[in-house]
Amino acid sequence: MKILVTGGAGFIGSNFIRHILHKYPDYRVINLDKLTYAGNLENLRDIEKDPRYTFVEGDICDPSLVESLAKWVDVIVNFAAETHVDRSILEPGSFIQTDVYGTYVLLEAAEKYKHWRYVQISTDEVYGSTEIGSFRENDPLNPSNPYSASKGGGDLLAHSYWVTYKLPIIITRSSNNFGPYQYPEKLIPFFITNALDEVPLPLYGDGKNVRDWIYVLDNCEAIDLVLHKGKEGEIYNIGAGNEKANIEIAEFIVRELGKPRNLIKFVKDRLGHDRRYSLDCTKIYGLGFTPRYGFKEALRETIKWYKENEGWWRRIKEGEFKEYYRRAYV
Repeated sequence: MKILVTGGAGFIGSNFIRHILHKYPDYRVINLDKLTYAGNLENLRDIEKDPRYTFVEGDICDPSLVESLAKWVDVIVNFAAETHVDRSILEPGSFIQTDVYGTYVLLEAAEKYKHWRYVQISTDEVYGSTEIGSFRENDPLNPSNPYSASKGGGDLLAHSYWVTYKLPIIITRSSNNFGPYQYPEKLIPFFITNALDEVPLPLYGDGKNVRDWIYVLDNCEAIDLVLHKGKEGEIYNIGAGNEKANIEIAEFIVRELGKPRNLIKFVKDRLGHDRRYSLDCTKIYGLGFTPRYGFKEALRETIKWYKENEGWWRRIKEGEFKEYYRRAYV
């Protein structure tokens, strides 16, 4: 099988490419990535010379480029997206362009070349917040910020191509991912790297906003399962049942690193900050998915990875990230 992975130099995409190449010796992967601030070819140094892997720098919003690649593959798995809520509040336009229009360009190419499958990688954030219960795949979308709204728009567009054209799409909506190679604007690597430098861990509001966490390698396994065994036209929630308040995450990190708790600093709450995300994952579990990594074990491994790969994250935090941090938190 030949797979076009978009956004494959990012966090989840790079882990997925590595997973596919390690598991399927006969598969080939084309990685299309624009290499924005969050795209990093260092994430794939270990497989860059694999003859089954090809990297192409480019934008999913470029129809000519997308078509030139899509005609050689059987499947598109779309990870390419602007994904950070805080950035979407500061500059929503790029999110609409990539997450909605870019999805349209990919869907058009998949329809033109009659691909075996198109997988749209989405997020639990499209459902919005809930104080009780858990969201199921057929629940209405209720996004609270430009990021989740743009992802919801891409989901609806993908679904429409199934209904209208019978394009064999599948949508996955995962809970918060964490693990190696995650850009340090996200909560867990942000807090780990700040704690390592003994600088404040800025925690929004009262710190009691709840997220469900899944280790990135478990999510890659689930996406792989859906790609091969999922039902066309369906949506699959992907979670691991690890609901944690943000304050719990911060406290675990400083404790594991032996840092003082007073590094945790409460700051003004984020605009439109959802209180709790929760997924009902009955459907993906019924397909045979079982998370392999316990939360504490995986978080300890993640902390260890950032400790051992200081050069990777320090180059990022001393570059573009500095200006973003100033705008967001200072």
